[in-house]
Parts: sequence; C-alpha cells; structure tokens
Amino acid sequence: MRNASARYVALLRGINVGGGNVIRMTDLKECFEGFGCAEVATYIQSGNVVFRSKEKDPATLVASIERALSGRFAYAARAVVLDHKQLAHVVLRAPAGFGKQPAKYRYDVMFLRPPVTATEVIQTITLKQGVDTAAKGKGVLYFSRLISKATQSHLPKIIALPVYQQMTIRNWNTTTKLLALMDAAASA
Repeated sequence: MRNASARYVALLRGINVGGGNVIRMTDLKECFEGFGCAEVATYIQSGNVVFRSKEKDPATLVASIERALSGRFAYAARAVVLDHKQLAHVVLRAPAGFGKQPAKYRYDVMFLRPPVTATEVIQTITLKQGVDTAAKGKGVLYFSRLISKATQSHLPKIIALPVYQQMTIRNWNTTTKLLALMDAAASA
C-alpha cells in the first residue's frame, strides 16, 4: 500500500464548532478507513485528518470524502484536501514573517476549495487598516490580525460572504503541526 498510495490531509469544514455537527474523532477515523483510506490519524477536534489513499485525483478524493461523511454523519460535508507536497508549499511559501510574532498577531490560513482562488477571495474581503493583513498563496489566503485590536478585525465579516462556504480556516499552529505530522509519517 505504501508505494501505491499518497499521503493527504483532509481539512473538514464545520465540524465540532459551536456544538454543531459533533463527530467523535474515533468515528471520523473509522469513516475514512471505511472507504479505503489507510494510516488514518486525526488531529484535534476540528476536523483534521491525515491519511493515505490510492486515489490520485483530488476531485474524486474530495467527492468520496464528502459523500462518506454526509452519509454517515447526516450533514452537508465540505472538505479541502491537500497532498503532502501541497501542504509543505503552503507552509514554506508563507509571507515573510508570517507566524513569527504569535504574542502580537493571530495567524490564520484560509484553505480554499477549488475552483475558488486567493485572487477572488482577496477582492471580496475587507481589511481593517492597522489591524488586518492578508496575502495570497496557492490555494490559500494568509490572514493575520493584531491581537491588541482583534475586536476591530474584519475577519468575522468573512462569515457573511458567499465565498466563506468555499473555505475552511486553520490557525498557523494547526497548519504547521499538520505538516509536522505528515513529515513524521513520511519518514517512519
């Protein structure tokens, strides 16, 4: 299986948030194993799943994941799937200084569902001058906000935009930890 499969991370949207779509991680792991994934591991309760799959087509893989989750857990599942190389690219190509001052800024990565692009998203959002910054990446938007003025941030306004349904957001710590998990699994 190891040579015939690739390692992926699925970033699931809208589970275990605010008491909605509550899914235990053991159940989530079983669901992924049930449709043929191997070496399945979850990270924290917000829907991060690292796994191996023989499926090479990302669109087919996303469709399989969403169909399996929707069927088993009775919710409209949405996922963004990246392979190991893509997630490494997101971390390694972050804007200069991104994630380097966690005591001063909150850092988030908006992972976008194709065909939505960072160029489209950045044109639809507003930034609070002196509080928010955003930068485009391949399939992602990097967003930071000044912690001391976080209540002034325009990040919460994104929730009201139609494009919000086409993304899932992870903080920088989670993003880098997922890459570390994938790196460790690849070298094991």
